[in-house]
Amino acid sequence: MKFIAIGFILLSTTSYSQTQIIQWQKDKLLPNKVSMSLERINGNEAVRVVKDSTIKEVDEPTFVKLTDTDFKNGIIEVNVLSRLLKNATETARGFIGIAFRINAQNTAFENMYIRPTNGRAESQLRRNRATQYFSFPDFKFDRLRKEAPGEYESYADMALNEWIHLRIEVNGKQAKLYVNHSKQPVLLVNDLKLGADASGAIGLWVDVGTEGFFSDMKVTKR
Repeated sequence: MKFIAIGFILLSTTSYSQTQIIQWQKDKLLPNKVSMSLERINGNEAVRVVKDSTIKEVDEPTFVKLTDTDFKNGIIEVNVLSRLLKNATETARGFIGIAFRINAQNTAFENMYIRPTNGRAESQLRRNRATQYFSFPDFKFDRLRKEAPGEYESYADMALNEWIHLRIEVNGKQAKLYVNHSKQPVLLVNDLKLGADASGAIGLWVDVGTEGFFSDMKVTKR
């Protein structure tokens, strides 16, 4: 398989100065509590990620870390495709998303992810939980759902086994998630738990029961 070096495009706008277009290089991808492979799917070069089956807890640092990224504020865009593993349980939702501001020890990060099976579920409650924010280690989804019901998750149309475009805009303590080129964010978080000054790497994140694919990523720093 041929790997292409990371390239850079200088933008003419004053708000965003530089975009990093990432085409996957294996030596710049560091699996953490996941297995990883580089594959071609539906004509696209993609990173395949599956959570280590020995990790039973959810909302953990189960990602492929992009070792040459240092992100604080800006935009992360990527196409993701989620499938359920053959041994996935009934509670599997195709969890897939992006971790950002990952510290060097992988012990703290922010995350926005989606649950593709919820997007078109027959239950309205499940639809309302199609997207999710959490912050590791102290603010996983269950704590946020208990303490602030509905504030850190929302509805968006999506499904398994199809490419879904994710766009995350981060500025200080605020993050916005856009799904499939929506004009307005489907999820708005105004109090990122690690604070406005956190920064760090970006990760390709999955959770239990997911066979996840990531393609066409670009990162714009502000």
